[in-house]
Amino acid sequence: MKFKYLTFVIFPLFFCTSLVNISYAQKSKKSTKKTLKAPTTNIVTTPPPVETTKTPTTVAAANTNNKDSIPLPKVKKSLRKDYAYDESDNSEKSPLSYQSIRADDAVFRHKLVREIDCREKINLPFMYSADGDNGNQRFISILLKSLQDSVITAFSDDRFTTPMTTSEVAKMVAGEEVEVKKYDTLGNVTGVEKKRNDLNLDSFYRYHIKEEVIFDKQTARLYWRIIGIAPVKNMITSGGVDLGASELFWVYFPDLRVTLSNYEVYNSKNLSAKMSWDDLFEYRMFSGRIIKTSMDNSKDQLIKNYPGLTDNTLQQLFEGEYSKEKIFNYEQDLWSY
Repeated sequence: MKFKYLTFVIFPLFFCTSLVNISYAQKSKKSTKKTLKAPTTNIVTTPPPVETTKTPTTVAAANTNNKDSIPLPKVKKSLRKDYAYDESDNSEKSPLSYQSIRADDAVFRHKLVREIDCREKINLPFMYSADGDNGNQRFISILLKSLQDSVITAFSDDRFTTPMTTSEVAKMVAGEEVEVKKYDTLGNVTGVEKKRNDLNLDSFYRYHIKEEVIFDKQTARLYWRIIGIAPVKNMITSGGVDLGASELFWVYFPDLRVTLSNYEVYNSKNLSAKMSWDDLFEYRMFSGRIIKTSMDNSKDQLIKNYPGLTDNTLQQLFEGEYSKEKIFNYEQDLWSY
């Protein structure tokens, strides 16, 4: 009986002591976790030092770029909505990609150069002189603004081999810088400042377009692909000598398509009938005479330099129309009725 009594007394004591040990162990683990986390909360991270000395260099670079900038007239943005409808934002428009043409499928291919005269009625949208929030709406203004913003690159030749800087483009467009004397209130000369003449945008009314005509046998279709475009201007020296029309610079047209897709073409019949400049060139809604072609031109010269056509401008026009007719007849002769 004594042994049974001892077992009933000892067993509860052993059980209670084990519970006390377990609770003490758990408290010790929690305390160790808290002590481990404590140092991490006291860590203070210092931000990296900000370099404030870089701002003067950026300002200086901006000033040097403004010195060699193209003298475009500044157009202010409207502070109120200048239209009576909810206009959609076309800033994110992108042109459709060209149809891929395999070299083996191009059974007919020739290169042409056209001259667009903006004084013709169909080409009058090139001379639309209104101002918008995105700048002047003349085509030459769109080209020069894209060059000023470094969106596209100007080249000195139609093969796009030599890029031109902004200062070189400004020299070709507005002429050389002229030294202008600076005077004070008393009329005394205080210094000399170099300036360029004001830019007359209406003097740019001709363009040269380099394009390639391809007949694709896979799709049985004739494609016209514009490769480059160049503004043309009559160059006059300081002595008054007329050097004739010359190309100022060349722009690679595929690089220009993104910019042209975000500018709308003026429609004299209905302003609501919107069309981008990229659509105008893709739909061939312009007129231009052919001044150079790769057909029967082994010397790679302009039509006006052909023997017997130098002084006959009417025959030069007929020669360009004859080249256009040969392309048309080639396409029509492929079909049988």
